[in-house]
Amino acid sequence: MTKLTRREFIAVSSLTAGFALAVQPIYAKVITTDRKGIIAGEVKIPVSDGTIPAYRAMPTTGANFPVILVVQEIFGVHAYIQDVCRRLAKLGYLAIAPEMFYRQGDVTKLTDIAQIRPIVNKVPDDQVLSDLDATVAWAAKSSKGNIQKLGITGFCWGGRITWLYAAHNYNVKAGVAWYGRLVGDSTPLTPKYPLDIAKNLQAPVLGLYGGMDTGIPLDTVEQMRDRLKGCNNNSEIVVYPEAPHAFHADYRPSYRPKEAEDGWKRLQVWFKKNGVV
Repeated sequence: MTKLTRREFIAVSSLTAGFALAVQPIYAKVITTDRKGIIAGEVKIPVSDGTIPAYRAMPTTGANFPVILVVQEIFGVHAYIQDVCRRLAKLGYLAIAPEMFYRQGDVTKLTDIAQIRPIVNKVPDDQVLSDLDATVAWAAKSSKGNIQKLGITGFCWGGRITWLYAAHNYNVKAGVAWYGRLVGDSTPLTPKYPLDIAKNLQAPVLGLYGGMDTGIPLDTVEQMRDRLKGCNNNSEIVVYPEAPHAFHADYRPSYRPKEAEDGWKRLQVWFKKNGVV
């Protein structure tokens, strides 16, 4: 893990207010969720070696909110991920998206995905899981969260992490993984993939995948589906045959409104069905 001094930690820029520069121009039909009835904005999460920024959204009134961790794509906690948090807050959740690449660099300021990948490739899974644990602890202590009703959802890079965290934290009640990579080469920083940990899942995960995803071959999705059959954890996989990768990302040309809306409805049913409500 790359160590920063506390002074360096504080000096690093906080969350962007807009979209990641690498995904410009923004698709015209981008969804923007207002803040009526919710509290939304940046918070700081204490972690093992300082603090990391996170975007938090929750209802204005009430307490004991069910908690949903929202795990970013490789583009960081930019406007799209922040909006997902607000959408969940409108449903009564405390939604928190910690910045997972904070120590390695601010990917939202980079203009090319080729610049982003080397930063993301330096992020250890152990760091990510630890930071998510710290976020859960902060939710319980500082933000009226009920971590007995804990869920997680993530997109692309965060979809893979959703599977991993559902095997890591016994408190997770359910997860929804949006087109997260399922297989890959083991490295010191990323030793396991969802296919490797399927039997260790502590909570049911709903995997949402696109049949036209050129980055996640359909045969790997079917491998995961087969692996889950013998795991007795009630996880499921849904494949949208005509959908590409990132079909929920409403700010990108890959957005598919029909499949995105269906997936969002399934997410809500999944969390309620499994006690995240």
